[in-house]
Amino acid sequence: MSKHSFQRPALHLATLSAALWLAGCSFIPTFTRPAAPVAPAFPQVAVASTPSADIKAAADIEWQSFFKDARLKRLIELSLENNRDLRVAALNIDATRAKLQVARADQLPSVNAGINGSRGPAASGAITSSYTAGLSVTAYELDFFGRVRALSQAAQAQLLATEEARKTVQISLIASVANTYLTLLADDELLRITRDTLMTRQASLRLMQLKYDNDSASKLDLSTAQSQLEAAKVSLAQLTRQRATDESALVLLVGQPLPADLPAGLGLAEQGFLSDLPAGVPSELLVRRPDVRQAEQNLLALNANIGAARAAFFPRITLTASAGVASNDLEQLFNNGTSAWSFAPQLLMPIFDAGRNKANLEAAKVNKDIAIAQYEKAIQTGFKEVADALAGRATLGEQLQAQTAQLVATQTTMQLTDLRFKAGAASSFDVLEAQRSLFAAQQAQVQVQTQQLQNLVTLYKVLGGGWTEANDQQKAAQP
Repeated sequence: MSKHSFQRPALHLATLSAALWLAGCSFIPTFTRPAAPVAPAFPQVAVASTPSADIKAAADIEWQSFFKDARLKRLIELSLENNRDLRVAALNIDATRAKLQVARADQLPSVNAGINGSRGPAASGAITSSYTAGLSVTAYELDFFGRVRALSQAAQAQLLATEEARKTVQISLIASVANTYLTLLADDELLRITRDTLMTRQASLRLMQLKYDNDSASKLDLSTAQSQLEAAKVSLAQLTRQRATDESALVLLVGQPLPADLPAGLGLAEQGFLSDLPAGVPSELLVRRPDVRQAEQNLLALNANIGAARAAFFPRITLTASAGVASNDLEQLFNNGTSAWSFAPQLLMPIFDAGRNKANLEAAKVNKDIAIAQYEKAIQTGFKEVADALAGRATLGEQLQAQTAQLVATQTTMQLTDLRFKAGAASSFDVLEAQRSLFAAQQAQVQVQTQQLQNLVTLYKVLGGGWTEANDQQKAAQP
């Protein structure tokens, strides 16, 4: 056996080994999750309360369990069905999934079937015909340097990012519906208080007018009573307008007019939410928020784009091939046609591109740096939102207790002042001032109560709660 007969198998083996090595190489940088640029724990005022150890994390509590009001839950269901922002977020997933399929398709050759025919003069002057039919592969890139795979990985990360974006939209939508609903309940309560106050001040004005007509009250007393009445009318008009505006906001969130057959709801004071949601530590919490995971997937996509940009510096090998039959007679093409094939690989080595590949690589690196900053900003934003909501939970309860105690004291003052006025020991100005103070205390109590409930909803949202569905929990529990 000759020396060349030994060299040829060795050469083929070396070529095959090199091709397999190149096919497995990747120029995508090793991904390392950036360190969270936040404190290792939330501020002390934010963690004043210690939740029970057996309470589930907010991200594991489905919204159907967190909210108790049947009317509110029905409104949330309608919003999840009809809200246009959520619908757009879901459609974005479909669009990104289609782009991923396109990127994956680029990893495989596209096979086409075709028939070609040509007629023209030969050297002898006769007209010749040529017909071919078969399958062809056009410019299929052999991805030795991982460029196409890197683009596919980027598309996969972008799909995951859009899925996390949809969860973020759902979380925000549920919290917005709940907080707007609570605002409407507060509007109704404030309207009730204002109407009661208006009736009281109308009665006071009538009494003051009677006393003024009998020279028992001064013009100052009468004008003060009139001013108090008009102030109540101003508040009533403002609250009526505000309620209409808040209802329009709720309609927009729900995505349709509010149906007339909504179930009965609970009053503002009857709303009950889980108040002892565990916050955990920032490093555990923030990775469960969909917006942070979305930013991380965007970072992974841009990291993969660097690999594609690096691969552009290396040769691009494409393959064009065809196989079929050929004949000079169209009628005999599929009967007596002769076999025909072609195989045309092409290697393109970048030599001079005026710095295009280098600029693309620099742009990919800068885009990754931007994504890192956006990822860190998402973590910082999440930390701030959670810290603010925890601080609200720690202080709004005490504020509501103090505000309620102030209201009770103001009611007592009003009652005693009225008794003193009837006994002639207090002036009409004292009564009107007591009425004004009572009205302000009643309004403040409703406002603080609403703030406390809305803060609990916001805490549930910023802790990552609201995207888990009840059926998802049931499926997870099944063996």
